[in-house]
This record gives sequence, C-alpha cells and structure tokens, in this order.
Amino acid sequence: MKPIVLVPHPVLTTPATVVKTFDDKLLRLIKDMEETLLATVNPKGVGLAATQVGQSLRIFLTKPTAKAKIRTFINPEIINKSGALTQGVPERSNKMEGCLSIPNVWGNVHRSSTLTLRYQDETGAIHQEEFSGFLATIIQHETDHINGILFTQRVLEQKEKLFQVATDDDGEELLEEIKLT
Repeated sequence: MKPIVLVPHPVLTTPATVVKTFDDKLLRLIKDMEETLLATVNPKGVGLAATQVGQSLRIFLTKPTAKAKIRTFINPEIINKSGALTQGVPERSNKMEGCLSIPNVWGNVHRSSTLTLRYQDETGAIHQEEFSGFLATIIQHETDHINGILFTQRVLEQKEKLFQVATDDDGEELLEEIKLT
C-alpha cells in the first residue's frame, strides 16, 4: 500500500510519463495501487491514478462499485467522446465528483456520457473499448489526473461551484459552498 498524495503536491499537476517497461516492478506498483484503492474509506475510492501515489506514470485503476473487479488501464488515450454530457456523476444519488487527493471537496463536472478508450493491460497488450455511465466519468477523471488536471479545475472551467464538507450546529455533516474571491 502507498500513501495518497494530496494537493498541492506538484506530481498531481504535471503530465505523467508513458509506461514503456512491462515488468515485475510495474506489477508491484499496480498491486500497491490496488491495496491503496481498497483501503480508502471516507470517501470510498472508485478510481486511483499512479500520480495520486506519487508515481508519474500513465496508469490508473477503476472500481466503480463495491462488487466490481478492479480494472487497470496503462497508457490510456481517449480516442472518441460523445457530445452528450452528464449532469454530474451518473447512477449515483450524490452527483458531485470528489477526489482522494483533495479531501472533503466536491463539485459538479459535466463529462461525456460515453467514450472510446485505447489502453494497454499489465502485459502490454493493446485494447480498445467503449465505456458509458459512471465508469466513463471515472475514466475521464483519472485520465485528467495523468494529464496533470484536477477535477477542481474542470469545475471552475465549467463555471460550476465547489463545496466543502462542514458540520452544522448539531454536528451533522453538510456541504457548504467554497466562496472564491
């Protein structure tokens, strides 16, 4: 397991390096990333990029539901996106995106509802696959990570609002808007 890197660490805003060597060292990193993703709790992680564990490599994992198998994507490239956009995170009651590297901050991000992704697996084999719904949202979020873009940047580009976790007078958690000046 590896610790999750938090903002403002520069690895999070620097485009990651292409993976060229598919060896035991790469497999160990992926295993460490899997353990890290499975250990996340508040919130429960649904994706994790190598940059989030301090490794500037074009790798990310996804696990959209508790029962889903972890999938690994190496050197991913979105080669096509639909013009249709999501209104926040599809298939979830909380439509806002969050990020393990930016704890307690949430925001609406409009992303393509479907995409086609070309990527490599752990052996280096090349795949091309279409994704939709929540998994497409996760893939776009994680692809942004390996390109050095944080979800908060997307929120602000889209003129949406950012929210932070706060507590009310009764100690109940709520979201309050982050006022940017």
